[in-house]
Amino acid sequence: MRTDNTLIKLSGVRYAYEGRPVLFESIDFALCAGERVGIVGGNGCGKTTMLHIVMGLKKPAAGCVEIMGERMDSEKDFARARERIGFLFQDSDDQLFCPTVEEDIAFGPLNLGKTHNQAREIVHEVLAELGMSGFEKRVTHRLSAGEKRMIALATVLAMRPQALLLDEPTAALAQDHVERLEEILAGMTIAYAIVSHDSQFLRRTTDTLLRLEGGALRREP
Repeated sequence: MRTDNTLIKLSGVRYAYEGRPVLFESIDFALCAGERVGIVGGNGCGKTTMLHIVMGLKKPAAGCVEIMGERMDSEKDFARARERIGFLFQDSDDQLFCPTVEEDIAFGPLNLGKTHNQAREIVHEVLAELGMSGFEKRVTHRLSAGEKRMIALATVLAMRPQALLLDEPTAALAQDHVERLEEILAGMTIAYAIVSHDSQFLRRTTDTLLRLEGGALRREP
């Protein structure tokens, strides 16, 4: 039984791309219930890779990944964890693969066992939250980059996750959508970690700012 409120934990994680220098030698990270964490760092420092390791999309050479107090040892473990941790990919096209917006957003809830009527209701609710009502029947691949970003976020929120990992959520967003996203994050009670190059956005939406540099995380003042 869990005795603390740690939702995500990386311990001593080591990772290197084949034929390239080690990206992480021994990185530690924890996200606890209610925490709002921002992560910054230069291009290529490993911010996205770290999130991919948490989600089981990349496998570390050493170290341990724990989700909700459970050690992630297999793809089956990570598959269960992905139902509870919402992950926004850096590239929206990696998240959107159905013909219409409604189908993309309903995909996750249907896989969690929701009925078609329940999934449809969730689609309407999430689009309303994001200020995107009326997009249900839009063809996904014809959306603008900013619209795709908001719909990709909608697919994550539709899962009603227990924690969020957001990789560059403001990329391609118009200012009004950035402001709407900030309002949504301000109203959340679940924990989240956000990777972004926009440090000002992170200072408005998170309580703790970390910098990934030289394969290590340190707290920003």
